[in-house]
Amino acid sequence: MKKAKTPVAILVRTSTSRQETFRQIHELQDYAKAQGYEVVEVLRETISGKADQTEREGLIRCEELARTGKIKKVLVHEVSRIARRNSIAHKFVETMEELGVSVYWKAQNLETLLPNGKRNPAAGIMLALMAEMARNEVEVLSMRVRSGLAQAVRSGVKLGRPVGSNIPVEMFLKKHSDIVRLLKSDHSVRNTAKITNKGISTVQRVKAAMEKDRVTVKVR
Repeated sequence: MKKAKTPVAILVRTSTSRQETFRQIHELQDYAKAQGYEVVEVLRETISGKADQTEREGLIRCEELARTGKIKKVLVHEVSRIARRNSIAHKFVETMEELGVSVYWKAQNLETLLPNGKRNPAAGIMLALMAEMARNEVEVLSMRVRSGLAQAVRSGVKLGRPVGSNIPVEMFLKKHSDIVRLLKSDHSVRNTAKITNKGISTVQRVKAAMEKDRVTVKVR
């Protein structure tokens, strides 16, 4: 009797739409194929790793698949792809473990669960270390940006957008007419972002612009 393939989900995340997820997906698909896994879903997110868990559609979907028994593993490229906030990364891994789903990090070649279903101590230590490094990386980058801006001001550089470069509300709403249409049709911010393939922050800005423009819309 042919052994059933282990069902897995691939989770990839980038902070901006300019970054490509192809390499992450390709490498994880190759790994899944080599291991004889069945890829049930490929979950792509374009959102900051510092975003709240309620905004992380990929993590939410992984939990849905795990709770319904549709997956047994989640494949990610590295810990920071889960989140750059320790609390979110740890909570996600713990939830998966409670549901009997192992999380695999390709960069470290580690899984959170052992073949017998018990927690992998090495993965627990690595998670704590890598999650802290991911958080620290964000802090260092933020400090460099602030330092660079301060130096620019000292050098006489004027920061901010050039005068007159702000987009009028009407033009902004016209630019994102697809979002406006969905919000007017009573779609939630999250669903609108998913349907239009735009970031949640963009949808939220459109929503605020609609309210500013006195456009009545009911948003869940």
